[in-house]
Amino acid sequence: MEETVIKYRHCGSDVYSFSSYSQCQCPICHQTPTFGLLNAPVALSCPFTNGHKISCAFLIGSIHGPSYIGEWSDTEIHVGLSNSEGLVYNYTLSGVRRDAGGWERCVCVCVCAQLARSWDAELEKFSVLPDWTSERFEEERVFGSCCYGFALSFINHMLSRIGQQPLSRDQFTQRHVLPRIKAVSQYISIYHAISQHGFYTVNAPDDV
Repeated sequence: MEETVIKYRHCGSDVYSFSSYSQCQCPICHQTPTFGLLNAPVALSCPFTNGHKISCAFLIGSIHGPSYIGEWSDTEIHVGLSNSEGLVYNYTLSGVRRDAGGWERCVCVCVCAQLARSWDAELEKFSVLPDWTSERFEEERVFGSCCYGFALSFINHMLSRIGQQPLSRDQFTQRHVLPRIKAVSQYISIYHAISQHGFYTVNAPDDV
C-alpha cells in the first residue's frame, strides 16, 4: 500500500482516488473538476507508522502485512513496545525479542510519554523477568495473554510509577486500540476499493 490516497468533493459525493493519477476525473459525471484553494483535494493520513522511529509506543502489527490489521481480519496480530533506540520488544515463543527491523508498517499508540527518561531502563529490566520466559509462553497463550499481556503489563508497571491506576485489557483495548483499528479498517477498505475500481465514493453530508 504505497500509493497516497486523496479525497475531494464533487457531484454531492466525497470521492477518493490515488494521487498518482495524472487527472482527477469525477467518476460520477466523468468531468475533470476544477478546484479553488479552499476545496482542493487533500491527502489522507496513512494510519501506518515506522515503529522503529517512534519512542515509548505500543505497536500493533501483523506478520502478513499492514492490510491484515483491520477489524474484519481473523489473522492473529502481534504487539510490541518500542524504546528510544528503535528496538521493538515483543514476547514470542522464543521469549522476549528485541527487533531492530520488521515493524516499519504498524499501528502506533503512544503511551506514558512523561516517563520517557526511564522507559528504556525499565523496559529492559521488565523484559528479563521470569514471567516472560519462552517456557511460559504457551501458558500465557492459554489465558489469551502472550504478547498483549507482556505489553500491557509493562504499561501498567509504568503507570504505577506515576501513581495511576492500572488498565484492564478491556479498558486499554476500548480506549487506545479499537479507535486505531477502526480507522485502519476504513483506510484499508477505501484503498482496496480504489485499487479495484480506480475510485471510491460516498455521499457527502448535507450540512457540509
